[in-house]
Amino acid sequence: MVRSSQRLHPARTPAAVRPAATVLLLRDGDRGVEVLMTRRSMTASFAPGAYVFPGGGIDAADAQSHGQSTRRPTQSDRHLTQAIAAIRESFEELGVLLARRADGSHLGTAEIAKLDRQTPFAAQCAAHGLTLSGAEVFVLAHWITDRDLPRRFDVPFLVARMPAGQQPVADEAEQFEPLWVRPADALARHAAGDFFIIFPTIRTLERLKAYATVDDVLRACAVNDEPLFTSCPRAGLLNGHESRHMEHEPPFGELALVCPDGQIEHELAWQTERPVPLLRNVQRLTAPNPGFMTGPGTNSYLVGDPASGHIAIDPGPDDAEHIERLWRAAGGDIRAIVCTHSHPDHSPGAARLQALCANAGRAAPPILGLPSAPTSRENSRFTPERALADGERLTLSAPDGTTHTLQVVHTPGHAANHLCLLLEEDGLLFSGDHILNGSTTVIDPPDGHMGDYLDSLDKLDRLCAAHGVDFILPAHGYVLGDLQRTADNPSAPEHGGARAAIAHLKAHRLAREAKVARAMQARPDGTVDDWVKLAYDDVPERLWPVAKRSMLAHVQHIQSLGGFNA
Repeated sequence: MVRSSQRLHPARTPAAVRPAATVLLLRDGDRGVEVLMTRRSMTASFAPGAYVFPGGGIDAADAQSHGQSTRRPTQSDRHLTQAIAAIRESFEELGVLLARRADGSHLGTAEIAKLDRQTPFAAQCAAHGLTLSGAEVFVLAHWITDRDLPRRFDVPFLVARMPAGQQPVADEAEQFEPLWVRPADALARHAAGDFFIIFPTIRTLERLKAYATVDDVLRACAVNDEPLFTSCPRAGLLNGHESRHMEHEPPFGELALVCPDGQIEHELAWQTERPVPLLRNVQRLTAPNPGFMTGPGTNSYLVGDPASGHIAIDPGPDDAEHIERLWRAAGGDIRAIVCTHSHPDHSPGAARLQALCANAGRAAPPILGLPSAPTSRENSRFTPERALADGERLTLSAPDGTTHTLQVVHTPGHAANHLCLLLEEDGLLFSGDHILNGSTTVIDPPDGHMGDYLDSLDKLDRLCAAHGVDFILPAHGYVLGDLQRTADNPSAPEHGGARAAIAHLKAHRLAREAKVARAMQARPDGTVDDWVKLAYDDVPERLWPVAKRSMLAHVQHIQSLGGFNA
């Protein structure tokens, strides 16, 4: 866990979340699924003027009305309460009533108009012999309002089929202008600037537009009777403008690390001119070498502070301007230079950085790492001044007793001499190229080895479990991970963000290996060129030349396990 003393921003307590429920009323239109949306009052305290789905807070009476509702065998008490709240809100706001008579029929619009939307809901339905249709309301998504907002809700986005013979009639108090719209059309109108919708609505409509019919939506939700996704988004800045992100999106982990309490302070736009502070003791400077293999560029990291001095991780390519910026970001005080491996976008800058420190009158920091193996390519040769031992610790100490300790972890796989570093006091893993954000690393034999790579993932998982690691700082891309599950962060993985990222990566690798094995079985006399078409059919053809390198590593691993031999 990150020390509070190293956080960039003062701790703040996000607003408490309130239970609520909203429902997407659906119908099949001539061009696909349509959803009922309405415009909120311009004086509303939350999202004024936005087009939304009907909904509101959950009342105590909703939980007391289970006996008046139908229920699926798999529907939990919580989900039934939410369904009843959504049924009530649909009636109060839009005059839509998801309830049936004893013969199974719905009330029509004219009959509903005779009911009182202000009278206690369940009692009024009972008086008219109506049974609430809770069993016909399913959970599509679960949203928790972003931590930066002053009013926050814990709200399921439910789905139900619009009853035949009913027309929405807005209450003209909270909701106005009900309209039916296809999800794709709502998104297009929002992009054009004439249909204001908020982030959860946008992301939900994006998911909804994938379904061809209402039955398809309801069947998908009925499979496990749980939300198809859960999210408590985080917000940062992108070129100075607010930018929100869900858990699966690349910037999320970085926002969780830098602004855990929801402060909208962190700039996400990639640039190479200035170091980006991630914590008080961690800075990132991205090298100006963006590309297909490097993403936005190689991330060089500085660990430490002015009182303790710094350790530079992966100085990057031998780019004079980048190396000088890295040196200046450390105030010239660099105590050691560590290269995670020998590839040309990671280690060549080490000598220039060392010389810059020495020429400024300071002791030359040692260049540390592991020597490249004989299997390395010619442009990936590297010999450190001292080889680091697995489990070795590099410690910076400040006069006040503050320490920053990096534990060395040998992780062969991407390269034979690859290592990662664990910042023990703050539970951060510097993963080099072993774990990336936004792509999977290439395993290129003979220096790359898939079996070693998978074993190293298991080793890192054990390390993260032992040290409570929440975040991974890769050599390419944003920070990965999230805080462990708390009452305010119920959507976090139970075992923490770093381990979840590792588990996801390993599952992806093994799923790819299974596809490679099937391709080999389907074309036993085939070549690598034949197999890549089958094993990487979900990857653009222009990427197949690179994919073939990792596929060869998969083939060798399969054969080492006694699998298919051509």
